[in-house]
Amino acid sequence: MGLFSEFKEFAAHGSVVDLAVGVIIGASFGKIVTSLVDQVIMPPIGLLLGGIDFSKLEWVLTPENPATEAVEKVAIQYGAFINTLIQFLIVAFVVFLLVRGINRLRRQRAEDPAPAAPTATEALLAEIRDELKARPKG
Repeated sequence: MGLFSEFKEFAAHGSVVDLAVGVIIGASFGKIVTSLVDQVIMPPIGLLLGGIDFSKLEWVLTPENPATEAVEKVAIQYGAFINTLIQFLIVAFVVFLLVRGINRLRRQRAEDPAPAAPTATEALLAEIRDELKARPKG
């Protein structure tokens, strides 16, 4: 099998399309979570803590010197890290809920009894019935 035909078979396989859809939805979901954290969750938390804007919290290691352009401010931006941590926790919780739901469905499917195969007597009776139906009337 040539390289091109092998790639064509791989690309045409349904799981590749499913993966692409998952990546696109995941990227969109990431934007939604970022907006939720930055614009909905953190402002009330900052207000409760005295009007703090978490995205601007930082530890300045070297302050900016306006007299020279060579020295820029060096800071550890722990507020942005807190926002990112909250975003991660939200995404992790949603993924947990999805996996939990899928596992429940799998357990239910495993617990549902499969239809029982007919017993030997039932199979014999079915054969007799089919033979009687197949006979010409008369």
